Formats: sequence, C-alpha cells, structure tokens
Amino acid sequence: MSQKILVVDDEPEIVRLVRAYLERAGFVVVTAGEGRQALAVFRYERPNLVILDLNLPGMDGLDVCREMRRASDVPIIMLTARLEETDRLIGLELGADDYVVKPFSPREIVARARAVLRRAEGTPGRRRPETISAAGITLDVKRRAASVDGQTLDLTAMEFDLLRLLIEHPGQVFSRLQLLDGVQGNAYEGYERTIDVHIKNLRKKLGDDPQNPRFIETVRGVGYRFCRVTGDE
Repeated sequence: MSQKILVVDDEPEIVRLVRAYLERAGFVVVTAGEGRQALAVFRYERPNLVILDLNLPGMDGLDVCREMRRASDVPIIMLTARLEETDRLIGLELGADDYVVKPFSPREIVARARAVLRRAEGTPGRRRPETISAAGITLDVKRRAASVDGQTLDLTAMEFDLLRLLIEHPGQVFSRLQLLDGVQGNAYEGYERTIDVHIKNLRKKLGDDPQNPRFIETVRGVGYRFCRVTGDE
C-alpha cells in the first residue's frame, strides 16, 4: 500500500508542484491550504508524513505542528522562508523532524520525504539487536520504544535514531554532519545545526544535564558522544 503524505501550504502553485512530484514518486497525496483544515484532514486521513508550511493564514504552522504532535508522533517536515530561523528552531523543539527552506527543489522534497519515512519505519539492513541497553536507557528497536530508568520516553523518529546511533557507539565523537548522515543516510550542508535542537530535546526528555551529562556529552567544536559508562551492556 502506498504511503500517504499530507501537504499543507496556502500557495496553490507550491501545492500543485509538490503534489505532482510526490505522486510521481509513488506517494498518495492529500492537501490543505490553511491550519484548521490541515488538522481536520490530518485526523481523517491519518497520513504517514506531513509536509507543513509554517507561514499559514489564520492558525499558523507552529500551532498546527503543536496540535499534531499532541495527537501523534507522525513525522513532520516543515517548509520555511529563509528569514524564519527562529520559527524553524521552535518547530524542531515542538517535535518536527526536519525542515526545508523556500525556495526549494521539488526533488529535494521527495528525497527528504523518503529519508524521514525510512527513518521512522526503520531501514532493512544488516541484523542488529532487537533491544539495546546502556546507562539505564533501553531501546526496543523493533517496536521503536524507549525508556530510561524504567520510565517510558516519548521520542520522535529522529530522536530515537539519534539516541540509538550514539548508544551503539559509546565514547565515539560524531560531528553534526556525521549524525545527520548516520540517521538519514544523507547529510545536507547547512542543516547540520538542526542536530543541536534534536539533542536539546533528547536531553530534556532524558533528564540529562548538559553541564554534568550522564548520557550525551558535548565535545566543543566537534559534536556529541554518548558517555562511556563502566559496566554498560
């Protein structure tokens, strides 16, 4: 069955173009032109992915993202203008998985959609353990469920895969681009700073203090690593 993508934008030409490329790539596409309509379509159609413009009339994209995230962990890709950096960061903090800056190539949208969906579902590959444990964190890879000290974590697809990558390589320092490449299968120059927001969200959910980290350590000028703990499984 084809995966369904909800495209939300108030510019009909952008919707038409993105829809055409996504359908050509084999996706089923539903659309909305403003915030409240987007939420109604979202609830009825139950898409596998949402492509969401932040600059919407009436109910803006950030509020739409917040409402969607309250109801579901469906992957969300934001569409933003170049001058909306603050909104991009807020959107990521609300739980969006990725963003694309306007003007963009429709081929980039298709590539990002495939990458985010692949990340959300798990990519077939070499056999890996179904459960990973380290420093009180447990990841159920098959169910894509996570917990810390027995408490369930509500992680986005990006957060889960970042945490998994770091845990699987304790003590190894990853640059931001390496982390992007590791979880998406490709890295986009200029987007690597989004990792900082996802790490910030992860730390908050883990209850980790960046000044005295138990789990994720910042390596100044380089990137991040999972703290190596004696006796980790």
